[in-house]
Amino acid sequence: MTDTAAAAPKKLFLLDAFALIYRSHFAFSKNPRINSKGLNTGAVLGFTNTLVEVLQKERPTHIGVCFDAGKTFRHEQFPAYKAQRQAMPEDIGTAIPYIKQIIEAFHIPILMMAGYEADDVIGTLAQRAEAQGFEVFMMTPDKDYCQLVTERIKIYKPAFMGNAAEILDVAHVLARFEVERVEQVIDILGLQGDASDNIPGIPGIGEKTAKTLIQKYGSVENLLAHVDELKGKQQENVRNFAEQGLLSKELATIHVNVPLDFEADKLVLDAPDEARLRELFDELEFRQLAARVLSEGPPRTPASVAKPGTTGARRPKPVAGGQASLFGNPGDEAVAIGAEEGETGHDGAPAGARRRLEDVPYQYHLMDTPARRQSLLHFLLRQTEVSFDTETTGLDTMTARLVGLSFCYRPGEAYYVPVPADDLPTAQAIVDEFCPFFSSPDILKIGQNIKYDLSILKHYKVEVAGPLFDTMLAHYLIEPDMRHNMDVLAETYLHYAPVPITDLIGPKGKKQITMADIAPAQVKDYACEDADVTLQLKHVFEPMLKELGLLELLNTVENPLVPVLSSIEYEGVRIDSVAMGEYSAELQGYVQELEAQIFTEAGQEFNIGSPKQLGEVLFDKMDIGRGKIKKTKTGQYATGEEILSQLAAENPIAALILEYRQLSKLRSTYVEALPQLVSVVDGRVHTNFNQAVTATGRLSSTNPNLQNIPIRTEKGREIRKAFVPRDDQHLLLAADYSQVELRIMADFSGDATMIEAFRQGIDVHSSTASKVFRVPLSEVDAEMRRKAKTVNFGIIYGISAFGLAQRIGISRKEATDIIDTYFQEFPSVKQFMDDSINRARELEYAETLLKRRRYLRDINSRNATLRGYTERNAINAPIQGTAADIIKLAMINIYHWLREEKLKTRMILQVHDELVFDAVQEEVAYITPKIKELMTQALLLPRGVPLEVEVGTGRNWLQAH
Repeated sequence: MTDTAAAAPKKLFLLDAFALIYRSHFAFSKNPRINSKGLNTGAVLGFTNTLVEVLQKERPTHIGVCFDAGKTFRHEQFPAYKAQRQAMPEDIGTAIPYIKQIIEAFHIPILMMAGYEADDVIGTLAQRAEAQGFEVFMMTPDKDYCQLVTERIKIYKPAFMGNAAEILDVAHVLARFEVERVEQVIDILGLQGDASDNIPGIPGIGEKTAKTLIQKYGSVENLLAHVDELKGKQQENVRNFAEQGLLSKELATIHVNVPLDFEADKLVLDAPDEARLRELFDELEFRQLAARVLSEGPPRTPASVAKPGTTGARRPKPVAGGQASLFGNPGDEAVAIGAEEGETGHDGAPAGARRRLEDVPYQYHLMDTPARRQSLLHFLLRQTEVSFDTETTGLDTMTARLVGLSFCYRPGEAYYVPVPADDLPTAQAIVDEFCPFFSSPDILKIGQNIKYDLSILKHYKVEVAGPLFDTMLAHYLIEPDMRHNMDVLAETYLHYAPVPITDLIGPKGKKQITMADIAPAQVKDYACEDADVTLQLKHVFEPMLKELGLLELLNTVENPLVPVLSSIEYEGVRIDSVAMGEYSAELQGYVQELEAQIFTEAGQEFNIGSPKQLGEVLFDKMDIGRGKIKKTKTGQYATGEEILSQLAAENPIAALILEYRQLSKLRSTYVEALPQLVSVVDGRVHTNFNQAVTATGRLSSTNPNLQNIPIRTEKGREIRKAFVPRDDQHLLLAADYSQVELRIMADFSGDATMIEAFRQGIDVHSSTASKVFRVPLSEVDAEMRRKAKTVNFGIIYGISAFGLAQRIGISRKEATDIIDTYFQEFPSVKQFMDDSINRARELEYAETLLKRRRYLRDINSRNATLRGYTERNAINAPIQGTAADIIKLAMINIYHWLREEKLKTRMILQVHDELVFDAVQEEVAYITPKIKELMTQALLLPRGVPLEVEVGTGRNWLQAH
């Protein structure tokens, strides 16, 4: 060994395995990484990425990964230690063996000791390594390790969710905990307790109070010695729970005397077993990771391939149909992004690394003269499908101006047409040149979130005709629970990272510019890439949709709905801002009255909006809710709606607070906010309808969210008064499906009683009440009907006896009896529910009448809570999803009928099972029966249960509804 090598610093990394694994699992929980075998690989991928990052960036000389080894001495000291923790998520249990195999393939030792936790092992090894001259990094997100930090032992918090890696040294720990000595961290942890580990601490002492006490007294022991100096409830708690405080400090202490030798030579970082890693990465389908980690790296672009912005000499196989290039012979075609000849993954995507534009050949052209534009149009009109995209000055479709159009009909080759954003006549003239393409009924137009592009083009008098293919919606049907933005799709399916928008316009903030501020030549590659990537995604998704049986759903429901929603958003709805202002003042009066009543009940004034202050008033001062008090992870009292609803029956203040919150939210979220969202363009509110958000298939809306306007309470319904027709010649017409989900359940279950009630026009809730309460239909009273209505709708959502009891204010036993009787009287419904769960267990998904899928990957979980939640979705998803499909089909049919009839009435809102129209008064009599017909006939149910639609009109939405 050379002198230089001998002098190299010894750098030891000790990884807290389970902390990093759990962190990785939950990081991917909203966007699960499911491979082709159905395995959730998120935890494995996250952990491995973290490991690779530290190996590549920090280059440790020594490393070890520490695991817990079952129950420890802490469980003997305190049997309730960690007792409240949920069972390990099943996906983590599946991931751990893979993670251990990967660690072993990296030739990194796994460290564990029976009877001790990983933090004890890490603490012991860290101190012994420090004594031998090592610089030690404890790699963990766990704050408890702060007690171990010294000048040579630090915490390494790896990068997470966009935040860079962070190293915590002594100065950081002292500042974070506001103490003089690092070891005082243990005292603070002991006093405040730890809900995640079920360490009790001392009641009433949170982190802030613990810091104050330790700053004054130095330690838990010294605090106990001076308990007489404390005041009131705090003194009482510290005195009464002194032993618990000392025990908590002991439980929070990381022990550094584990009987484990520090053998530095066994922790030396060695070269990995690349063959074994390749096997594991292949099995897990970590192609990008493999290319980044394994020595051969990503496939390189041949020297003969074109440089960015030029035409290349490489000649791959011709595209089917021999489509001609504008700047070369049919054979002069660029290679698809990410594609290398002969090398593809299981999904047809390349098996290489995630590449960028500079890594691949392409032909992107700037079409900035009339002659070039005409040449492009000539070739566009010869295609059967074309991907296109718009570049604009912003995201708001009502105010954004067009900057350019990009087109792609062959992978690797695309064309950008700049449009002057600040010269409307010239911009309009350029757009008009491409109207023959946009208006062609025979060319399939492909886009990513194509609704945005259609909406932008509306401002340039362009109505896009012909069939559409939206790659965002295609992926939404394939994987409804994943994200669907283009960058994610490109990286996942093409193994390609598109140019970030911020590379052109800069990061968000005051200094961010718009596309209009950039020269067309600089925009060209970015814009062309969007159209190119979108075309390639279409070619990936179409066969996947066919294989899954989802292509028809895309082509008959989701894609045809796009222009309908674009039209609805463009029309907008008029808001009576004056009426909103008056109602805001009225609500403020109610809120102030409630505030005064709450203060009277509490005997003091406090910040009702502060959960901390509210909890202290309710549970410490007023001492209400015995047996129902819960605390959050931060140690505060839980004061959510569920808790307050349980207390409301016996405590007036809880009911007052619930009403106060409801009215305050009503005022801030809608009454005051809606007038602020009126567009400067036309004085109307334009919501954005999202097709690819909810897993059930229902639409959602944002900016503003009109789907959540409250209708259950009188004051909530009043908001609808402010939604008015566009002028005196119009009325609002509202058409609402009646009990559509119950009708679907009746049809799917085949229950004879429910089907007959719907066919005969008998009130289904009264019919159910008659059965459940076993009285003649004529003797069903309003209270019985109310309870039966809750049961009818609750059954669809898997309501429990506890939930039903809370909902309708009865005992749990009575609720249990009602549910049991319901299933005795409606056995077909029970059979349908059981069959739905069993089918989902077999397939791990549920589907609607039109084969829309909702994946239920936790249906066979060993975690009872998770499994129960998923079982409820197995019952509900086919019903709610079919209802969503029905109203979507109705919207499509009504939209086209209004256009074909050249009527002036416009559809302006969709809210759950209701459609709202700005109806010309003279057209109301003509359109009403047709709208009812198109809605009731949108999709015929298999057993013929009829759909029913109620239609109303009025000078505002409340009247119409």
